[in-house]
Amino acid sequence: MTAAAGRAPTVLRALFALLTAVHLGALLVDATTVVHLTKPALMPVLAVWALARGGPWPLPVALLCGCGGDVLLQIGGETAFLAGMGCFAAGHLCYLALFARAGRRRTAPWVAAGYGAAWLGTVALLWPGLTPHLRLPVAGYSLLLTFMALAALGAGLWTGLGGALFMLSDTLIAAGLADWPRPPVPQFWIMATYIAAQWLLAAGATRDAVPRPAPERALVSP
Repeated sequence: MTAAAGRAPTVLRALFALLTAVHLGALLVDATTVVHLTKPALMPVLAVWALARGGPWPLPVALLCGCGGDVLLQIGGETAFLAGMGCFAAGHLCYLALFARAGRRRTAPWVAAGYGAAWLGTVALLWPGLTPHLRLPVAGYSLLLTFMALAALGAGLWTGLGGALFMLSDTLIAAGLADWPRPPVPQFWIMATYIAAQWLLAAGATRDAVPRPAPERALVSP
């Protein structure tokens, strides 16, 4: 590996952090043009970082699906929203394939039951506030997201936190569709939790792909 190749992940991580800071700052000050320019760049940079770290192919594909969803949600309108949701669903399928390849730790039944109850309760509360065209797609998508979050939890701590934050971010989006009360500057919190979720998923999924130096053996006198 060349020195430049070895530095690539560090440079890409710094670029991702810079884009994140600029994007979130632009949301706070309502700089719409900056928001629209930085949002589509976030996931491609993270995808290249994952590749530079030796991440398996489902990971960058999942992140690029997220990019497609980001772009479509910026367009606005119900058709673009449904298409964007389809992109994110494809990304969740990639994550499921990734975590299936990596193997699973056993998840306690009560944890799985808690995730299922969270899905059912959220859908039940959102259902009356959603338009008829969105009810079944949102319910189906959120069920897939819940499965992904559970699989992420079984794959490790970092990925588990990422899956949980992804659920929180999408719940904030759905709350807007159903006219629920949300925190001030809701787009800031949606993107902050979403970016953190994707970063944790990518970082957790690439940890085992990065070679680590073997521990030095102690020299023992004969």
